[in-house]
Amino acid sequence: MDTEQLVNQLAAIVGRENVSASAVDRITHSFDATQRQCLPDVVVHPASAGEISQIVGLANEKRIPILPRGAGSGFTGGSLPVRGGIVLVLTRMNRILEIDVDNLIAVVEPGVVTARLQREVERLGLFYPPDPASKDFSTLGGNIAECAGGPRCVKYGVTRDYVLGLEVVTPTGDIIHTGGRAIKNVVGYDLTRLFVGSEGTLGIVTRIILRLLPKPEARKTMLVAFSSIDGAARAVSAIIRGKIIPATLEFMDASAIDCVRKAAPLDLPLTCRAVLIIEVDGDQAQLDGQAARILEIIQPLGVVETRVAATADESEAIWKVRRSVSPSLRTLNPNKFNEDIVVPRSRVPEMIRALEAISNRYGVPIVNFGHAGDGNIHVNVMVDLRQSGMQVKVEQALHDIFRTTVDLGGSVSGEHGIGTAKAPYIAMELDPATLATMRAIKQALDPRNIMNPGKIFPPEEGQPSCVPTVSPSP
Repeated sequence: MDTEQLVNQLAAIVGRENVSASAVDRITHSFDATQRQCLPDVVVHPASAGEISQIVGLANEKRIPILPRGAGSGFTGGSLPVRGGIVLVLTRMNRILEIDVDNLIAVVEPGVVTARLQREVERLGLFYPPDPASKDFSTLGGNIAECAGGPRCVKYGVTRDYVLGLEVVTPTGDIIHTGGRAIKNVVGYDLTRLFVGSEGTLGIVTRIILRLLPKPEARKTMLVAFSSIDGAARAVSAIIRGKIIPATLEFMDASAIDCVRKAAPLDLPLTCRAVLIIEVDGDQAQLDGQAARILEIIQPLGVVETRVAATADESEAIWKVRRSVSPSLRTLNPNKFNEDIVVPRSRVPEMIRALEAISNRYGVPIVNFGHAGDGNIHVNVMVDLRQSGMQVKVEQALHDIFRTTVDLGGSVSGEHGIGTAKAPYIAMELDPATLATMRAIKQALDPRNIMNPGKIFPPEEGQPSCVPTVSPSP
């Protein structure tokens, strides 16, 4: 099939104005936050599950790769059209269909931006906890594809913990429904959880039923500076042992603090080599007691300074320190490899020391920050790829990082997914029998391998990437 013929068939489904094979649109939808680029053949903007069902049926019949795309903000290449084909952009499907205050449920389409839903439910005194850093532009469909997390995971969990049900278009074009509106539902296989985190390889989510919570009455934010990362990590475990579960427990290691200091004035003691940002939420009457108890628990663990926000502006100033880390990394080098490993909380200091050793071994700067409450470390390898041999050093460093992570009982991905970037390392964590089971599920649901092919599974020997699948029009 040539491109013009495909465009005409797709236009008959969604309208000519919602299909494009122009160079501009193909380039616009050819990359994500990895900055890798793979050109699709056609870009389509559907408006309903029915349209998507017809498009997928056509793609399956013609064996054309197809992949869903939201904001394209992922860090692992999940939305890259590595085999060309049809990119299905879901941003037209951006309606909040229902907010049910009696049953604490929201029903939404996949193109709804995460922060927009949060604002709408909070106006009604409700709360949708998952808060990825990209929440101001990432879509809920993308959050579900990657099982997104965020700082509040330590207390509230990740995206999958709030998905009650889904409407999904399968790789053969069927429309199925998983889960439902009830909190309890044990009828049949748990297909809802199967699709959450599947990175668009098993189907396309077209409607989402989400669980909501009552909005916490208040929150209190603290910044605690430590003389060592060991003290900060021990503080995290001590807080949890003290039967207090903060809403967030964020950390910055010495390398992150040094980056921020180079980029802008940072009012922290020079003896500070690690920072925890701790936030508790809930009933106003309880917060002062919780904050005081936390500071009492952690005081013997090398604390060099504490700040407790008394106002919303002071809380924002504390969070500004954390948000300033990513922009400051460019003071080190122009190229960033952003990985999100996770280890058991108690092994964070061991992992940080291993990262320092890997940095010294290969001569590559590594900056670490992230969600200490759940052991999720954002590892940033900062290099200049113009230097001879640097790409090889980066690959060796990443291999050692992932190997050490798994050896410490952790995972190569906490919230960014696998995509293409981590596919070569997945076998470090999953044994052959487990991978074979996953492949069997993929084969059963997608026998022609059209749904976001080339993702998650280790790449096959000699398999090219970023290849066209549709012949250009004459």
